[in-house]
Formats: sequence, structure tokens, C-alpha cells
Amino acid sequence: MARIATLAFVAAAAVVTGWMSGCASTPTEGYAATTPYPTKYRSVALSVFRNQSYMRGFEQDLADALVKQVEQSTPYKVRSEASADTAMRGTITAVELVELSKDPATGLANEMMVRVRVDFEWVDLRTGERIVAKEGVESSALFVPSYPAREPLELGRFAAVQQLANDLVAAMQSKW
Repeated sequence: MARIATLAFVAAAAVVTGWMSGCASTPTEGYAATTPYPTKYRSVALSVFRNQSYMRGFEQDLADALVKQVEQSTPYKVRSEASADTAMRGTITAVELVELSKDPATGLANEMMVRVRVDFEWVDLRTGERIVAKEGVESSALFVPSYPAREPLELGRFAAVQQLANDLVAAMQSKW
């Protein structure tokens, strides 16, 4: 019985040693068991993006999705701009409805896509330095407005905004 316990201990030590040798202290050197987000920041202010498109309401939907995504996926707390270390600002530059297919009998859209495009920047409020800035970040989602699915525009809108929030929060990760 003691021999089995010794063998189990040696096997566990070998697994841990092998796992630890695969990790690096920084992500640039290999696998790392650290957060992918810069640790020098603790909070972010998320203002409502300006909306240059003709479709209203996307700016509020994106603001809500960003708050939830930042709180859920990052180590940062969402705060007001007066008390935050950083701020994310941006502009919705376009919202488009793209017809992908038509019903040949009726001429009505079978499949539609909602496409949202934004420009944004993430800024260190202490120094005024841009941490990340990107233009033309795009997200899209499919919905089927025709019978029998009869999916509303809001379904495509929700999916596109959620994907865009995921992409913007992913852009906050450290450069590897």
C-alpha cells in the first residue's frame, strides 16, 4: 500500500513539474497562467458611443452589452469617468441591413444580416495616452424575417451588438 502511495505521489509530482515547465512568466515567452489583460489598470469608464447611423438605439444596446462584458470577462470595474483609470469611447459609424436572399415567389427577403461598424479608443485617463485605438471594427448577425421563422430585426440587432461587445473587450487584452 505504501508503494502505491509513493508511486501516486511521484506521478503527481511529474505531472505538476511538466505542467509548470510549459508555463512562462509572461505570455510573450509561451503559455502563461496570468490574466491576458494589462494589470496596471483597475477600472474603466464606458461612455455611450456616438451614433452616426440612421438606426437609433444601437448606442444604448452597445453600452449595456459592454458594461456586462467588461464586468464578466475582465478584472476591471466599470466606474464613472471621474474615478476610473481608463475610458473607452467610440462612434457607431454605420448600421446596415443587408439582404442575403429573396423568396422568388414573393420578392420578400428570406435572410437578412445586420452589420454594425464602430471606431473606438481605450485611453489611459491619467496620462491621456491611447492604449488601443481601432477603426472599422465590424460585427454582423443573421436573422430570418420571412415565414415560417419570422424573426424580428431585434434578434439580429441583439446578436450583432453582443458580438461587437465581445470583440471590443477582446481588444483590451495585452498585445502578445
